[in-house]
Amino acid sequence: MSGQSLLVPGTVSPHRGVPASIPRPEYVGKDAPTPYTGPEVQDAETVEKMRIAGRIAARAMAEAAGHIAPGVTTDKLDEVAHEYLCDHGAYPSTLGYRKFPKSLCTSVNEVICHGIPDSTVLRDGDIVNLDVTAYIHGVHGDNNATYLCGEVDEESRLLVERTRESLNRAIKAVRPGRQINVIGRVIESYAKRFGYGVVRDFTGHGINSSFHSGLIIPHYDDPRATTVMKAGMTFTIEPMLTLGTHEWDMWEDGWTVVTKDRKRTAQFEHTLVVTDSGAEILTLP
Repeated sequence: MSGQSLLVPGTVSPHRGVPASIPRPEYVGKDAPTPYTGPEVQDAETVEKMRIAGRIAARAMAEAAGHIAPGVTTDKLDEVAHEYLCDHGAYPSTLGYRKFPKSLCTSVNEVICHGIPDSTVLRDGDIVNLDVTAYIHGVHGDNNATYLCGEVDEESRLLVERTRESLNRAIKAVRPGRQINVIGRVIESYAKRFGYGVVRDFTGHGINSSFHSGLIIPHYDDPRATTVMKAGMTFTIEPMLTLGTHEWDMWEDGWTVVTKDRKRTAQFEHTLVVTDSGAEILTLP
């Protein structure tokens, strides 16, 4: 694995504004969102709106990823995604969610998830996860992916490639009538082939008009995850695999989650809708 020094918190830039014409999620300006009480199965109109939100989120992520290079700050990536979302009439769902200060998450190397964009400068050999969610027409579309910055060592490159594959395999396992835990079973069995850790405490989630509906999608084989999938259910799958332990620490910012052994980790995510025969990915550009 790369012998680069571990990350340290940088300086967070001032809040980026969103045009007043763009509708905000109900949680903006509040300590926490209002708990979701609606159905996990969505009607066709809601799913179509989620296709729009998902497509914008995917394109915003791709736009930001195009700027990943040694010497670029994670704050610059936030600026690019923020401007793309606003230019397309979408609100950056993370901005103001439980007081998160930025418009996407940038999780580098040993950061599992929820890294806050700041003055951190990307280095040759880093791996960088971008997590972008768009809110438009009253619904959210959520996706993330891990990218290579410059020349990345083989161990890290394989981790990224295999984490993407674990998501692909999990999506293929989605079927109405199956329990949710089949998703984690597929991911964990694949990850174990390579000795990877599978993060347990951060999961996929139901998503619709609510950013996080309360439905939990574990990425390991959890016998408690017995909810049966139904056509029309919308949720994310977002496996986080590590080169070492699945255990974690959190920075003092209350958001940035890092592997306890500080080994590298990768993540990929799509928002899906369960169909009569499988799953449709809603976060495709």
